[in-house]
Amino acid sequence: MRPLSLPLLGLLALSLTGCFGDDSSAKPAAPTKNVLFFLGDGMGMTTMTAARIYSVGEDGELTMDQLPETAFVHTYSNDAQVTDSAPSMSAYMTGVKMNNEVLSMSPDTRAVDAAGKPYHVKYDSTCPASNGTPVETLLEQMKAAGYGTGVVTTTRITHATPAATYSHVCHRDAENTIAAAMVPGGAGYNAKLADGIDVVFGGGSSYFQPSTVSGGLRNDGRDLIAELKAAKYGFAANKTEFDALPIDGRTKIAGLFTKSHMAYDLDRDPAKEPSLAEMTAKAIDALAARKKGFFLMVEGGRIDHALHATNARRALQDTVAFDQAIKTALQKMQAVDPGLKNTLIVVTADHDHTLQMNGYAQRTGKTEAGKPGVLGVVKNYVNGAPSTDVDGNPYTVLGFGNGPRRLATRGPIDDATLEGADYLQEAVVPLASETHGGADVFLGAQGLGADGFAGTIDNTEVFGLIKKAIGL
Repeated sequence: MRPLSLPLLGLLALSLTGCFGDDSSAKPAAPTKNVLFFLGDGMGMTTMTAARIYSVGEDGELTMDQLPETAFVHTYSNDAQVTDSAPSMSAYMTGVKMNNEVLSMSPDTRAVDAAGKPYHVKYDSTCPASNGTPVETLLEQMKAAGYGTGVVTTTRITHATPAATYSHVCHRDAENTIAAAMVPGGAGYNAKLADGIDVVFGGGSSYFQPSTVSGGLRNDGRDLIAELKAAKYGFAANKTEFDALPIDGRTKIAGLFTKSHMAYDLDRDPAKEPSLAEMTAKAIDALAARKKGFFLMVEGGRIDHALHATNARRALQDTVAFDQAIKTALQKMQAVDPGLKNTLIVVTADHDHTLQMNGYAQRTGKTEAGKPGVLGVVKNYVNGAPSTDVDGNPYTVLGFGNGPRRLATRGPIDDATLEGADYLQEAVVPLASETHGGADVFLGAQGLGADGFAGTIDNTEVFGLIKKAIGL
């Protein structure tokens, strides 16, 4: 009998290894694909258009305008024509329609009891076990598949949009319960997160600290910030500590920079709070250093809050800051993955608002000192004279369908006043707070599988398209 050749011996050894249970060669390769999901909270089409004019004029382009693949997205929830952020973001993250106020739970989950009372008391969930079941999120699925994970926002990290990625509660206001879901090892921790989310940046430290501490809101006496540190997270509470966070490919990092939401970009002190672009850049650096694929959600959350107040200037400035974060991410990812061959970037919104553009205004160009631009009054495109209502009074380019500033009597409007950061645009229907709108929203995509986003789609379809793009 002839002796086996070396190549044949090698093949036999590989075969025997498989037979005798050493499955090292059968383990799936570490993921190498990346998903960056950008959500402009409340960033309807009118907000995008006005922000473009505000920042770069009618002829200019924001970064999100340049994304090569686009679609329109239906945002209605399971029980409402006009959604709130909880079910809309949950639809993106789970592919399932759910009821308003509900976070990443089954469609039968109710946010209130039969008497209409919300299922939360003092930020703690009171949801009965029989009220729905959790639905696995994209972050959870990617975590289970070996990906790195990150969540970045300018709101509280326990607010509806970020919470939809990592927690499951029947009412979004149970923010103490949501905070506990994020902290490894303690009661209420979401075991689907395994060893924890790798990068967490935002506001909302109040929900992580006991009520015995100044500003703390927890009723269980726990100090979740101390628990994060005990779980080996690098932690930052301000810009200086943020800059010093390690980017070593091993250490998980978290930053909670404010008690509640972070500052509007117009008011932000850069020495105290990092910008959304800075947080995005740090998150990408930290996740890329892990040398495996990752999922990163970035929310421009305070766009929505300014719109609820009918404060157009802050809403537009926060939209521009959100766009800068997208620009930063594209630049970073082109260096990490040239040509974005293994990276999908998706930019969208969770819902619209009632912001509108009035009249037949001449082109204004961008907003500058002494030149309010799109924040100013309507000046007729024919002769530049102020357009007037039926009583001869001027009116602004931007207005709202409803909200807190419903004038009993309209009168002259001073251009200088319109430039002020605190000016509130007029509303038609008087309400304490402006509502969301029900119109479709924009979606833009670039990179791996981006061509799957086209036409008019439902928000639940985005989940499946992302999974398909990365082969999850």
